[in-house]
Amino acid sequence: MNYTSEMEKAMHKAHGVGYQVYSQKHSVRIKVEAKRERNYRESKRLLAEITNKLYAYAT
Repeated sequence: MNYTSEMEKAMHKAHGVGYQVYSQKHSVRIKVEAKRERNYRESKRLLAEITNKLYAYAT
């Protein structure tokens, strides 16, 4: 995979590290992936909450 400069900027903005550091340091990768997992779970929870509220108002 070719890692573009836009991807590098996004990695820095979201996680504070570049792809090279991410790919070389296991501890950094673990922290980044844990943060991604938390964000994913929180997004799923919020979506379910919003969906439930919309459904409740529609009925």
